[in-house]
Amino acid sequence: MYLDLLTKIKNAQAVKKDSVKMPYSNMDFAVAEILAKNKFLEGAFKKGRLPKRVLDVKLKYDKTGRGAIQGVRILSKPSRKIYVGYKEIKPVRQGYGVLILSTPKGVMDGKEAKKNKLGGQVLFEVW
Repeated sequence: MYLDLLTKIKNAQAVKKDSVKMPYSNMDFAVAEILAKNKFLEGAFKKGRLPKRVLDVKLKYDKTGRGAIQGVRILSKPSRKIYVGYKEIKPVRQGYGVLILSTPKGVMDGKEAKKNKLGGQVLFEVW
């Protein structure tokens, strides 16, 4: 699930790893692609064939060596799911962060969901 993906990325950035490998899932791959599109990761790649397919995530660092992901706030948990309409989607950290939602059209960031007039389950914020 995406919670494990985020935890592994944060821990790997803390010890300055180049990449992280984990078992592949469609949800994790969609979240990693959105993070890569918004320049929080270098890239996310599928490797191998089923049933041993893995997700390889390349991490991104700035010139000083700090990770591109400064913080993550998990909003929806398995015990408490939060839903919003497209009118309720607000910028994260004055536009420096990204809100990730699970919509009926798939996983997307807040800007794209608002543009397409789609609401859904709020997964997490990253900045």
